[in-house]
Amino acid sequence: MTHFVATHPIGPAAPPVFASGWRPRMRKLFFGSRASTVVTVALALASGWLAWHLMLWGVVHAVFSTGGQGPEACRVPGAGACWAVIGEKLRLILFGIYPYAQQWRAALAMGILIVMYPVSVLPRMWNWRLAAAWPAALALFALLMWGGVLGLPFVPDDQWGGLPVTLILATLGLTAGFPLALVLALVRHSRRNGVGKALAVAYIELVRGVPLLAVLFLASVMIPLFLPQGMDFSKLLRVFVAFALFTAAYLAEVVRGGLQAIPKGQYEAAAALGLTSFVTTTRVILPQALTMVLPAIVNVFIAFFKATSIVVVVGIFDLMTAAKRAAADAQWQGFSTEIYLFVALIYFAFCYAMSAYSARLQVSLETGRHA
Repeated sequence: MTHFVATHPIGPAAPPVFASGWRPRMRKLFFGSRASTVVTVALALASGWLAWHLMLWGVVHAVFSTGGQGPEACRVPGAGACWAVIGEKLRLILFGIYPYAQQWRAALAMGILIVMYPVSVLPRMWNWRLAAAWPAALALFALLMWGGVLGLPFVPDDQWGGLPVTLILATLGLTAGFPLALVLALVRHSRRNGVGKALAVAYIELVRGVPLLAVLFLASVMIPLFLPQGMDFSKLLRVFVAFALFTAAYLAEVVRGGLQAIPKGQYEAAAALGLTSFVTTTRVILPQALTMVLPAIVNVFIAFFKATSIVVVVGIFDLMTAAKRAAADAQWQGFSTEIYLFVALIYFAFCYAMSAYSARLQVSLETGRHA
């Protein structure tokens, strides 16, 4: 047998060199190849051209004040965006057809809700104080919007409009729909078959199988036909109930997806420790399931916050409807783009705040769970 002996043994290879820092990462991401470099340069040039023209239209040549000349100040040759229309129509956009002299009440009520949102995300407020603050805030909101007491003229809810209506529909609809969604998800996820599970499945599939528009029509038009004569509920209340019931069906499926992702060992470990079914569900299973599907839950919240604009079909004067009314003014024809951009900025601010908070909350929950 012939033996071969390596006279020049191969030494160990040097460890791979990983580029650190944002510059090498950006170079690899955008200029990693010739094709990538061409696409990057083309997109950069197109983006720069678009940004330059948008700046000319929206800032350099824009009209921010009419100077007492009215809409004609925006129609001079070479004029860009007419942001002055926002100042002229701001109260109509924000408060809709709410009585003009009483719009300070709508502004104060809207401010109460906007203040309560950041207060609600503070961990130190997650106790009895927050549970007491929200009913007080909602009661004050109703007092200001309806009036009829303390010398405030009564304003029926069919005269409400603008951003306060959008905020109260989204707040109450999503808040009321979430507990119902938890119950529906737990019942449908249960291993026990029975009437309750069959009803939960039927409800979820039925609601998710029809458009929101049909549910709103049913709530605003059909429900009064089944009520005893002389009994009626306000249209805003009926739309709120429709939103809560519709949202619950979608959230229930999202939560059920999180429940199905929990390993079976979690249930077995809880049973080995002697925990009851209620404690296991509320202290072990649900917190993990909600953490897993938190981005999906926030996605549903954002979708339904924007879907509040559809209530115009049943005669509710929300923010988007108020913007359309402002854009329809004959004197300011041709400047609807600026109005819709302003409304889009409002929607973006609220939606981005929800998205950013959910991402931050998920990181903190994941960190605490793996610590």
